[in-house]
Amino acid sequence: MPIRHCLRPLLLAGTGMIALASAPALAAEAEAEAKTEAAAVGEQGAAPVVGEGAQVYRADFFARFGPRTALDMLTQIPGFVLRDDGGQRGLGQATANVLVNGQRLTGKSEGTFSQLGRIAASNVERIELVEAAKLDVPGLAGQVANVIVRDDGISGNFAYRFEARAKFTKPLHNRFEASLSGKLGEVGYTLGLSNLSHRGGAGGEGLIRAADGTLLERRDDVILSYFDAPKVSLGLKYTGANGIAANFNGSYTQEYFRLTIDDVRLPVGGVARNRAIRERENERNYELGGDLTLPLGPGSLKLIGLARGEHEPFSSQSIFTYADGSVPTGDRFELDSDSSERIARAEYGWRMGGADWQLSAEAAFNKLENAARLFTLAPGGDFTPVPFPQGTGAVKEDRYETVLSYSRKLTGNLALQLTAGGEFSRLTQSGAASLRREFWRPKGSLSLAWTADEGLDISVKARRRVGQLEFGDFMARVFFENGNSNAGNAELVPPQSWELELEAKRSLGKWGNTTLRLYDYRISDLVDIIPVGASGESPGNLDGGRRYGLEWASTIELAPLGIKGAKADLKLFLEGSRVTDPLTGLSRPISRTRDRGLEISYRHDIPGSMLAYGVIANYNHFTDYVRLGEVGRSYEGPTFMGVFVEHKDVLGLTVRASVNNLLGGRNEFARTVWTGRRNNSPIAFTETRSREIGPIFSVLVRGNV
Repeated sequence: MPIRHCLRPLLLAGTGMIALASAPALAAEAEAEAKTEAAAVGEQGAAPVVGEGAQVYRADFFARFGPRTALDMLTQIPGFVLRDDGGQRGLGQATANVLVNGQRLTGKSEGTFSQLGRIAASNVERIELVEAAKLDVPGLAGQVANVIVRDDGISGNFAYRFEARAKFTKPLHNRFEASLSGKLGEVGYTLGLSNLSHRGGAGGEGLIRAADGTLLERRDDVILSYFDAPKVSLGLKYTGANGIAANFNGSYTQEYFRLTIDDVRLPVGGVARNRAIRERENERNYELGGDLTLPLGPGSLKLIGLARGEHEPFSSQSIFTYADGSVPTGDRFELDSDSSERIARAEYGWRMGGADWQLSAEAAFNKLENAARLFTLAPGGDFTPVPFPQGTGAVKEDRYETVLSYSRKLTGNLALQLTAGGEFSRLTQSGAASLRREFWRPKGSLSLAWTADEGLDISVKARRRVGQLEFGDFMARVFFENGNSNAGNAELVPPQSWELELEAKRSLGKWGNTTLRLYDYRISDLVDIIPVGASGESPGNLDGGRRYGLEWASTIELAPLGIKGAKADLKLFLEGSRVTDPLTGLSRPISRTRDRGLEISYRHDIPGSMLAYGVIANYNHFTDYVRLGEVGRSYEGPTFMGVFVEHKDVLGLTVRASVNNLLGGRNEFARTVWTGRRNNSPIAFTETRSREIGPIFSVLVRGNV
């Protein structure tokens, strides 16, 4: 990769740091004004309180937005980017940058966003933004939001969304979320019910050309997707006066997915034909988890357990019919997949020598069992089996981890957090390719948090991390839409990385906040498509890779400019990456990564009324996907824009009407396909496809009990 490409993120980062460095004058002026005011800033609510390395947002700061849940409040914190746990191995240490009453949210299928969406805004006293290294919660980095919640009788939330698209897709009328929380004696409960359904559709023209640009075939297709996920969940919480605390969470979800693709193919000088693809998946999954905290000796012991499982029957079918009456041809793929995870974790924390210590141990047991079947359409109209042993088998991983953490203040404005440990894992595969392997891997991190000035917080974190594998990659699979297949790879190992992150957050007082995050990840055993055998390909490990970039999030309050109740949000994302291509030996970007992104939004809560309106626009760009005989890019947009109007009290409900995709974002696809492996074969054809999506209309109704 040319040096200039490596320098671009650093130059942009330098620009950002200069901006942060020049901001103190503006911030100092704003802070001084904020301190002389009576904490209220006109119509925009109480100003955040800055001090002791924390920025505190009390409930009345969010009043102008009319929030219904804790999640609504978090999304309105200036310059704060909410991050989930990112699908890490096991439970591990905390990675989501949100705590509730100083405790991490645990769970795998119950994500951070879902859990925060069940906390009523009326029960949130305040939200504290704190540097992670200043907390005694190992694993966190950068700015962390600690949501302080009180138990206050019975409360509930509900939301219903109706969506209609101008073209292709039937209306969405069954998406909802509802939760109810309260207490029975000393036990608090939260009951949730939801169906996070989705409807998608697009249609348009596709062109197949020879290497010299000659048109070979014209296509016209329509793609439709339907997804429903009815889910019920229960959370129980007990807090005793003697320091004993217990939590239980359980959920059950039934997922239904349908995909249809119908196209007409008109080859130049050939026979017209139609293709019909039908995919369906009916998934059942459950999760049971809980924790128990006990005072023990000089500290406290926390025991955590989790069990979850999934059953995923999947089928995909592709059939061609011909205009000249020829016998239809086609294929069918079926997969029965069962997976499970069991985790037991213990954390013992104590204070000694002016520092917080924690020793954790975790055992995790993961298993996937696949039974795959492949068929071809016979002339009589029946599907006959085709041998496909590589698609059937099982993968099992037993993993044990121990980590010791140490957290303390070094000075009044500098805090340190250090973790060190390792894991032992045993990977076992059975089926067409049986294999058993064992690994020892080090893990750990070093974090520093520095309050450089009032309103300016800087943190840096270096860590050694072990990633998670997709067990399905060990076995073979076919993909009918683009005519690809994975051969399966028994040699897969989890990726590992050395990661460096720097985050700087500047409070601009009444003007808002700006946050800049820089990162550089050096990855070994990176998972990408590699050669398997003489002609096969499948996900496998490459020697190394690198990802580096920046995220910049800013919120600018417009009240100082005379537009009370208005704000603008800006999020910028830039990433560079590189890996050595397994065929050519040349450096290229990592497949299917977002390397550029920009989101700009404007919201105006009209003072003295319950009305708000706004506009949101975003742009995203992704790198090519790279297979051994094909390179292409699939994306939507790349630019989307929508507008909304919101009323916060329609018979006690918040009603929001939106129109999205006003700029005509499309479903785009382009690829180049070689006759064999692309390093030594000629190009067979190129394909371009552009499907229209059309405008999307929606109405969201939210309320509280």
